[in-house]
Amino acid sequence: MTQLTGPAPASATSGSPPGPGIWRRMRLWGVAHAVDDLYQGLVPASVPYFVLDRHYSYVAASGLTLAATLGSSVPQPFVGVAVDRLRLGWLAAAGVALAGLGLGLSGLVPSYAAVWSLILLSGLGVAMFHPAAGKAARESAGDSAAAMSVFAAGGSVGFFLAPALATPALIAWGVGATALFIPPAMLTAFALLRHQRRQQAAAPPRAAQGGTDQWRPFAVLTCVEVVRSVAFFGVNTFIELYWIRHLDASRGLAGAALTLFLAGGVGGTLLGGRLADRLGMVRTVQIGGGLVLPMLAGLLLTPGRFVPLVFAVLTGVALNLPFAVLVKLGQDYLPTRPGTAAGVTLGLAVSVGGLLSPVLGMVADAHGPRGALAVLCAIPPVALALGLLLPEPQR
Repeated sequence: MTQLTGPAPASATSGSPPGPGIWRRMRLWGVAHAVDDLYQGLVPASVPYFVLDRHYSYVAASGLTLAATLGSSVPQPFVGVAVDRLRLGWLAAAGVALAGLGLGLSGLVPSYAAVWSLILLSGLGVAMFHPAAGKAARESAGDSAAAMSVFAAGGSVGFFLAPALATPALIAWGVGATALFIPPAMLTAFALLRHQRRQQAAAPPRAAQGGTDQWRPFAVLTCVEVVRSVAFFGVNTFIELYWIRHLDASRGLAGAALTLFLAGGVGGTLLGGRLADRLGMVRTVQIGGGLVLPMLAGLLLTPGRFVPLVFAVLTGVALNLPFAVLVKLGQDYLPTRPGTAAGVTLGLAVSVGGLLSPVLGMVADAHGPRGALAVLCAIPPVALALGLLLPEPQR
């Protein structure tokens, strides 16, 4: 992988629009991000079927989310440091391959310990992918938040496709259907390796530009991403069970609720990039934080099985509105450490939200999935308050 040229001096809005060549490269990284995060999305998509088919408790099911989170969150800052210091162009391809193999095999093994371990390995593959891919994507995107949102939205697309593709297969064949999702990882890994060879042949490595790292704003931004991810993972884990157990809906309609929530996330990620280029990155983060609570409250308070689906979409939009912006903003705060910044904002801070899944699982065991979602209503005001502390990056 070529060394990243440091981001241009940041302002409230970005400069000239990206050219066609940039969009082509961003589409590749967006697709790769979608495939990689497909396997993260398959974990919550498959959790209800481990509960229903293998009779796991809510706490045991939440432990599977915890395994994916541990594998993906803890190593990512260290991987990011390695990406900044070493030439690891193969790492993104290896990561997506491991993510697919681990998750794909998890539904085939009989014991809970084996399932947990394979999901942990899948998370490790995600940890390998994000810092390397985030650094390369930022090199292609330059200073455009809209271009970077294509890469970030790829992850949202992966989460979106996971229940849409997995629910019919899991209903038909049970949790063993996870094996059907191994081939996309292998094909994506091959495509990334070919792209890397072409990039190395086309141009020599470029030296990274210097800059002043702003660690205090980056720490606040990391906290914003952590609390956002707590809400995202909580809704992602329990929204299907809320429709099944509280609204007495079918498994198909429950899968549709999760799919719509994640589809809203895709739209919110892309919309956030456009807003950031026009209104500024910090303001976009604050707008997203302010919209989550009313949307989540609408999901819980609206009667019926179908009308709350509208709020499932809007909750996804609000939660993901600042996603791409946080990734780019983190790299602007740490201009000399883009891989480290990506490892934290795309990896550690995003994944750490899953660490609280067992706590939410205990709430769900005591008060049902609706109780777990109600607890999440306390999270958005914290995200908004932290967002108000963010400064624009230094010029």
